[in-house]
Amino acid sequence: MLPSDEYYIQRLIDEGEHVHQDFKFAISDARKIAKSISAFSNTGGGRLLVGVKDNGKIAGVRSEEEIYMIEAAAKMYCIPEVSISNKIYRVQGKDVLEVTIEESENKPVCAVDVNNKAWAYVRINDENILADTVCLNMWKHNKQEEKVVVTYSEREKHLLNILDKYGELTLNRCSKLSNIPRITTSRLLADFIRFNLVEQIFREHTFYFRLKEDISL
Repeated sequence: MLPSDEYYIQRLIDEGEHVHQDFKFAISDARKIAKSISAFSNTGGGRLLVGVKDNGKIAGVRSEEEIYMIEAAAKMYCIPEVSISNKIYRVQGKDVLEVTIEESENKPVCAVDVNNKAWAYVRINDENILADTVCLNMWKHNKQEEKVVVTYSEREKHLLNILDKYGELTLNRCSKLSNIPRITTSRLLADFIRFNLVEQIFREHTFYFRLKEDISL
C-alpha cells in the first residue's frame, strides 16, 4: 500500500492536467506563473503540482526559491493580490509542492507582464488563455451587481437572429453581420451568456459564440 502522501499525489497525477489542475516541472519565472494564478482565480480555482513533469513523472522541487517565486507571483505580479496556500508532499523520495488557488471573488485577476501591463487570463481545458472582451464585460457587470433585465429590443433580437442563422460566430463576425458596433456587440453577448441564451466556445485559439441548444427564437 502506498504511503498517504504518495497515494494522494498519485491520485491527482492520474487525473492529468485539466481546467483545475496544472503540472509544473519547475518554477523559473514569477511573472509566467502569475498567468496560471490569474487563470485559475478567474475560472473556478485550481491547483499547481510543482515538481511534476507534463507526463506525470515525479521530478521533485529543486529548491525553496521556487516557493518564494510562487508567492511573489501571487503578491507582486497579480492584481488584485491573490491568497494561495502551499503544502509539500514527500513522494518517491522527492518533494512535490501543491499550490492551491481559490476562485477570486473580485474578478478579473490580472497578471503583470514584463512591460508592467496587466492581462486577465482564463483556464480552458488545460490551457491558460487571454480573456476576451466578452469575459471582461461579464466580470464588469458582476462587479456592479446590477440587475439586468432582458428587454429583447429590436437590436437584441437582431443579434440573436444572426447567431441563429449563422451558428458559431466570432465577436468580429457578430459585429459585422449585425452591423452593431463591436463594443456594443461584446456587451450584448456578455449579457446573453449571463442569461444562458448564448454560450462561448474556444476552438483553434479563437472564441466563438452560439445560441444555447435549448433556445428557440
